[in-house]
Amino acid sequence: KVPYHRRPMLGSEYKQLGVFLETVAFAAAPTFLQEVFEYDRTNLAFRTTVPHGFQSGDRVTWFVLFQNVSGFFVHPVGLEVLVDHSSLDISQWAVSRVFYNGQYYRDMVQLESAYVQGRISVEKVRKAPWDGDFSSMKPRAPVAALFPVQYEPQGPRYSISNNHVLFQAWSFAFGMSASTGLRLFDIRHKGERVAYEISVQEALSVYGSNCPGGMSTRYMDGSFGLGRYTSPLVRGVDCPYLATYVDTHSLSESLRPRKRKASLCIFEQNLGSPLRRHYSNLQSLYYGGLVNSALVVRSIATVGNYDYVWDFIFYQNGAMEGKVQATGYPSSSFLHGDGLRYGNRLWEHTLGTIHTHFVNYKVDLDVGGVKNSLVAHDMAFEMTRAPWSPEQQIERPRLTKKVLDTEDQAAFRLQSKMPRYIYFAANSKNKWGHQRGYRIQITSFAGDHIPEASSMEKAISWARYQLAVTRRKEEEPTSTSIYNQNDPWSPTVTFAEFINNETITNEDLVAWITAGFLHIPHSEDIPNTVTVGNSVGFLLRPYNYYDLDPSIYSHDGVFFTSEQDFTACEINPLACLSKTASCLPNFPPFTYDGFRNM
Repeated sequence: KVPYHRRPMLGSEYKQLGVFLETVAFAAAPTFLQEVFEYDRTNLAFRTTVPHGFQSGDRVTWFVLFQNVSGFFVHPVGLEVLVDHSSLDISQWAVSRVFYNGQYYRDMVQLESAYVQGRISVEKVRKAPWDGDFSSMKPRAPVAALFPVQYEPQGPRYSISNNHVLFQAWSFAFGMSASTGLRLFDIRHKGERVAYEISVQEALSVYGSNCPGGMSTRYMDGSFGLGRYTSPLVRGVDCPYLATYVDTHSLSESLRPRKRKASLCIFEQNLGSPLRRHYSNLQSLYYGGLVNSALVVRSIATVGNYDYVWDFIFYQNGAMEGKVQATGYPSSSFLHGDGLRYGNRLWEHTLGTIHTHFVNYKVDLDVGGVKNSLVAHDMAFEMTRAPWSPEQQIERPRLTKKVLDTEDQAAFRLQSKMPRYIYFAANSKNKWGHQRGYRIQITSFAGDHIPEASSMEKAISWARYQLAVTRRKEEEPTSTSIYNQNDPWSPTVTFAEFINNETITNEDLVAWITAGFLHIPHSEDIPNTVTVGNSVGFLLRPYNYYDLDPSIYSHDGVFFTSEQDFTACEINPLACLSKTASCLPNFPPFTYDGFRNM
């Protein structure tokens, strides 16, 4: 049973709160609002904060006010209002506290009185034009030569049937959860299942500030809906122009599902570098290489100010990657007092507030079957005497091996040292006598996790761990819940309780992976944040799973020797590009459905 106060905020409640702010809260301070902000009922926008209070049952929210212009997230005006909307009777809602330019007031009436009496330090914000001025994303340069465009000279090399995808040796099914977003099922390579499920679980941000709204913000974006806020994609920017675009559907706040046109894309991408290569100029003379061409499945969720680019990438060597890139606008507070302890100044009155990003994935691997064990390989230096010269010492690295028998052993804290090779091991062996496996490799630059002494930490306890491997259980399908956001003090799902020292040898296992980065907004985050450097995730790589690299069987391989005619098409397919790739495809007309049915 879930208490009603844990419910996510609906659009109707936000609308009611907007009416309350305008007709009740703001009506109590007409002189202040008019003279300080030139308030006309349209030029201020508010942004919610979460969680709503300090204890279970609270529904008390700080609303931060901004200029209502393009990119308003970086246009704070210095006013924040705390509203108690816990009652189901809207007439009982009330302002609990008001903050303006570093000072707290009992309510809007006290703020108005202090202003009229000249007891307020007013910091007037220059009125921004509708396009936001510095926050406008309109290009500051004219259109010039077109950027490179990718195309498939002989058409797509992948196929899609409903939600099932085939690409070379890969096959999988994709889906979209309204709360957690993009997810994959039944991932197979060369016909053999590698994973039952790979899915996003949560995206978390914890903010710091010297303003109340900023300092109390802990966004758990799954509660808002990573799938629900998946946005229509723009051809040629969000994905390659000739990608395959797929509509997605979600059911929320409605009796009918909502379709988002072209909100998921699938494409093969030449990454512009070799997957592997060698140029031999010793003994025999030859060149051998393979272009790194991979299949990408992508969706982009816009949750408030942030845009998350979610990718699952399939490589020809049997490796698979899960990756998220963060862009969008930074969140901001009004710059005052000791604000520079909590971020950088981005504009005249704008403090880009320090915050963490954590993303959690569920990776249900089935390597060579359902039953797996977790094995760690690493290195250690050992000292030895040179057998041919005993008076000399050699320091040589050697392989260390350990089977991680229990869930406690397989739970690696966020900043702790983790074995560099950690893999799910099958009960079968390859030709060379090694246990077949898939290795988990994490890319992360995470900031620190919120202290465990925090009253709300249990709700996000998955972020304690960079990796935790548990037994797969039907009653533990997700690492969190949409109800954790609004009652993190009594969480509906506590991930830390999944880890209870059960044996994980030869069991059906799930890996829970956390990746993240620390973001200290800086001047180059204006007008908004770039994806470069803000990309984290994980790789799943075959580790003795095959007898040799399966990409050697790719049709894309290139090989020629010094004795061969490397200009001949039958020797080197690259010599034939003038014939096979000389015609540009027909580019479909540009369309976009992102502004319909808002």
